[in-house]
Amino acid sequence: MDLSLALELAAERYPEAAAIISPALRLNYREWNRRVHAVAWQLSLLGVKPGDYVAICTSGGEAPLTMYFAVMRLGAVAVMLNARWKHRDIGCALRETQAKIILFDEETKEEVWLAAVAAERQPYLVQACASKGAKEKVFNYFEWAEAYSRPFPGCASPVSEAGTILYTSGTTGRPKGVCRSAASDFAGALGIIMEHGWERFERILMVMPVYHTMGLHTLISMVLLNGAMVIPEKGGAGEYLHFIEKEKVTALYLIPTVYHDLVRQGKHGKANTVRKLAYAGAPMSASLAAQCTGLFSPEIFANHYGCTEMLCITVNRNVPENPLSAGRPGLFSSLRVVPAARGRRVLPHELLLPGEVGEIIVSTSSPQAFDGYFRQPELTRAVVRKGWYFTGDLGYVDESGDLYLLGRVDDMIISGGENIYPAEVEAVLTEHPEVREAAVVGEPDARWGERVAAFIVPESAGLTGKELEQFCLQSPRLARFKRPRRYIFVEEIPKTAGGKILRSVLRAALLDNKI
Repeated sequence: MDLSLALELAAERYPEAAAIISPALRLNYREWNRRVHAVAWQLSLLGVKPGDYVAICTSGGEAPLTMYFAVMRLGAVAVMLNARWKHRDIGCALRETQAKIILFDEETKEEVWLAAVAAERQPYLVQACASKGAKEKVFNYFEWAEAYSRPFPGCASPVSEAGTILYTSGTTGRPKGVCRSAASDFAGALGIIMEHGWERFERILMVMPVYHTMGLHTLISMVLLNGAMVIPEKGGAGEYLHFIEKEKVTALYLIPTVYHDLVRQGKHGKANTVRKLAYAGAPMSASLAAQCTGLFSPEIFANHYGCTEMLCITVNRNVPENPLSAGRPGLFSSLRVVPAARGRRVLPHELLLPGEVGEIIVSTSSPQAFDGYFRQPELTRAVVRKGWYFTGDLGYVDESGDLYLLGRVDDMIISGGENIYPAEVEAVLTEHPEVREAAVVGEPDARWGERVAAFIVPESAGLTGKELEQFCLQSPRLARFKRPRRYIFVEEIPKTAGGKILRSVLRAALLDNKI
C-alpha cells in the first residue's frame, strides 16, 4: 500500500471527517490532504525526488504529520529524528542519509542548526515555528502548507525505496536507523488496529511523538480509519484530561508513565468518553492498571510487546485480568524463546520448554518486519540469523502460551551465581502503595559479583529502605537473594521517549559514585 494513497482515499471517503484537532488548528480530511499536496509541491521545487531523504526533527504538532505524508506522496524516505537529540546525533543521521531537507520546530531549532551548518552537504532548513528573526535561507513550513494551488500528481509508479527510517535513541554509541518499507508500516498499522479494537472515526489523544514507533503507527492507523488525532498543548496531564473530555477522545495509546500522570491528575473524576486503552514500551504495575480501569472504565484494555524493528509482537487484550502478561503472538508474529547466551551464537532451533527463561526471537517473515539497519550491515547480521530477529529481551512462555517479560539479556543480574531478572523485582516493589516507580540494576560487589540496587520514585517523602526491605522479605513471589540490597530514592527514573528505562544511565551513576 502506498501510504500517500491511504490519505487520498481517506479524503475521498469522508472529506468532512475530523482529521487533526489542536488548540491552534482544526482540519478535516479534505483540508489536511490539501496541505499535504501543498507541502509536496514545495519539496519537489527544492529537488526532492523518489528515493531521496527528508528529515523530520520536531517535538510534536501538525507539521510533522503533514510533512510525513508529503514525503510519502513524493515516493521519498522520511527520516524521523528524536527531538531530544543533541546536534551530534542529528549530524550523524544527516551525514548518513544526505537528507536534502530537515524540518524543525521551536524546541529543536538550535540543535538542528548546529548539526546542519556542520554537515558535509547542508540540507534545506524548514521551520515549523513562529519565532522571529529566522536565519537566512530558512523556509517557513506554514507558508508552504497554506500555499495550496493544485493537487500534486505523486509518483508515476510505486517506488521500492520509499518508506521510513526510525532512528533509535542514540543514548550510547552510534544511533541505529531502522529501515521500514511503506508496506511493512501499512501491515503494522493494520495489526495494531485489529489488536487494539480501533474502529472507523476513532478519536485518539496524539501525544506520542511520530519519531517513535507508537506515534508513527498511530498516525497511519488513524488515516486508515478516518480517525481524528487530538493534539493538546504541552501542559501535562491536566491539559490532556481537559482535551479528552472536550474533544470526546475515545482511545488512548500511551506509555505507562503518561497513564500514571493521568490517574494522579484525574483521581477525583471519570473520563467517560474513553472506551479503549492500550499501552506499550514498558511494563505496567497491577496497581496502575487497576487505577486506569477505575478512571476510564474501558471496554478494551490492551498491552502489546514490540519493538521498532518488529512492531507488535505479542498482545494481551485483557490487562485487568492479568496485567503482568505480555500476551500471545500478534496478528503477524511468530516467536520462540531460546537460551540467553553471552559470547555464543544461539541458533533458532535451540528451543526452551514452557517456564524456562531465555531470549525472545521473532520470525522476520512477518510482513511488518524491518528491512535492516541503515548502512550498518554488520549490526543487521548480528541480530538477524536464519530468518529470526534476536530481540535481546528476556522472557518465558507459560503452559497456556502467554509471554512474560523479564528485562534485557544485558540487564540480567548475576549475584552469587544466581540469575536475577530486573522485571520480577520491580513488579514486587511497585506493589508497595508508596512506590510510584522502581528500576533495578546490578551493582558491582566484591563478594557476590553483583548485588541488586533499586532506584525508587516514592509517592511521599516518608518511605524508607528499611520499610521496602521488610516488604520484599514478606513477598511470597520474591526469593530472599533477589531482594535489593541498596535503595536509592530519586525524583524520576531516566527513560527513552518510548518509556523504556535507561538502565545504562543508572549503572553509570552507580559506577561514577554520583549517587
